[in-house]
Amino acid sequence: MTDSEEESFVRLPDELTLENSSPEMTPERLQQEIEKYKERCQALEQDQLELGMAKEAAEQKTQGFQREAELLRGKLEKEKSLSKELEPSYQELCLAKAERDKLLQEKQKLEKELEGLEERRVAWEEQAKAPPSLPDREMLFKGHVTEAEDVNALVVTPQIQRALPGGSALLTFEEPEVAQRILEMKQHEVKLDESAGCEGRVRVQAELVELLLPSALEIELKLSDRCILLSSLPRLDLSEEQLLDKLELFFSKKKNGGGEVEKRELLSDSGHVVLTFAQDGVAEQLMKKGRIQVPIGKQMYELKVTPYMSGQITDLQVRPSVCAKTVLLSGIPDILDEESMRDALEIHFQKPSRGGGEVDALGYVPLGGQALAVFEEDTD
Repeated sequence: MTDSEEESFVRLPDELTLENSSPEMTPERLQQEIEKYKERCQALEQDQLELGMAKEAAEQKTQGFQREAELLRGKLEKEKSLSKELEPSYQELCLAKAERDKLLQEKQKLEKELEGLEERRVAWEEQAKAPPSLPDREMLFKGHVTEAEDVNALVVTPQIQRALPGGSALLTFEEPEVAQRILEMKQHEVKLDESAGCEGRVRVQAELVELLLPSALEIELKLSDRCILLSSLPRLDLSEEQLLDKLELFFSKKKNGGGEVEKRELLSDSGHVVLTFAQDGVAEQLMKKGRIQVPIGKQMYELKVTPYMSGQITDLQVRPSVCAKTVLLSGIPDILDEESMRDALEIHFQKPSRGGGEVDALGYVPLGGQALAVFEEDTD
């Protein structure tokens, strides 16, 4: 038992003590014992009072803890309810964040592409400052397309095609000064031919013609060991299949220096024929001859045998160019037939009094139609 317990509680004498005590007690001794037990009784009462007060304080603390627990439970319920209410917003926020990340990635990708385009633009500007690899060529519209000729050398002759929409016309003048005057006037009133059954005037717009011309060209050529190119072919009344059959039959015979033909092809742009042999060495022997007599129909024709080179363009650079002699007319209404409108336009723009001059070529597409205009090199 601790000191505090000894101070708070009365310790009664045990039986052994009472037995060993003297059975005879004097009044003074008895009074002392009574006083002693009174003190102990008071101490017990004091302890009881203090225990009651401690119990009451503990009960008050317990009630305080219960109230705090109820408040915490209420707050927890509110937070749960608020969490449920905010859950859709949180999901939307997550989706918005994912969308934002995706947009940022796309932005970075576009920025890289923009950097690449900027580098290409700078490179183009540098190339524009430097002398072009190909000579400058003045282009104009001649109103027709020339046919390819049989040549031995590789000649690059640009033929630029441009869409000519309906209700427009291309005019090429003999002198560039005339085209410049027409462009400076911009708007033109063309008088219609009364003999065509239509009177009055139509207003047309004169515009500059710009084209993109090749300035540098790189071609990767590959010589085929088993192919030959046949040129100088005659123009006969034969279908493509009939012509190829006759050539294959002749060049497949060993007595003619040929061999088994694996493939034959007619080049539509030049009219030449490419033959591919199955064995090595056949094409080489035929190319050494250079020219060979081939029977086609009832006649013999001398065909030219040359190596066949396949190629692909590895680099093509272009530059903007203005047609000095050609003018585009737009806004032409569909009120005359094609021939009458052509005549009216040519008559109007040939008159010096209206700023015109000699017309070298004219192409006209009525409203609702469409055509391709071919521009060729100005060799004048």
